[in-house]
Amino acid sequence: VRWMMYWIVFALFMTAETFTDLLISWLPFYYEVKMAFVIWLLSPYTRGASLLYRRFVHPTLARREKDIDALLVQARERGYETALRFGKRGLNLAATAAIQAATKSQGALAGRLRSFSMQDLRSLPEQA
Repeated sequence: VRWMMYWIVFALFMTAETFTDLLISWLPFYYEVKMAFVIWLLSPYTRGASLLYRRFVHPTLARREKDIDALLVQARERGYETALRFGKRGLNLAATAAIQAATKSQGALAGRLRSFSMQDLRSLPEQA
């Protein structure tokens, strides 16, 4: 549980840091403070990640639990519909390609057979 709290808080920190890094990285000792913050999060003595998770992240997730569940159900339904749509499209493309290949090969075979005259066919040695 401790590691779960750490990785959730660290992921939120990294997401926020991606956007704010460009704006405040010019401050003196910015990278040192950032490193100290990550060590504070990770340290078993300070338990910074547990503190932040229990004070901020968990209450926010608990308040929005119904919304999150609704979004997950909606994403699952959309994913199922998208998979069906792409599956149908893929099957249609495969069927079209198979039909085109069959018609082209049948046309080539018919053209090859038409190129032989009856005289050419009679001159072939008969097999016993």
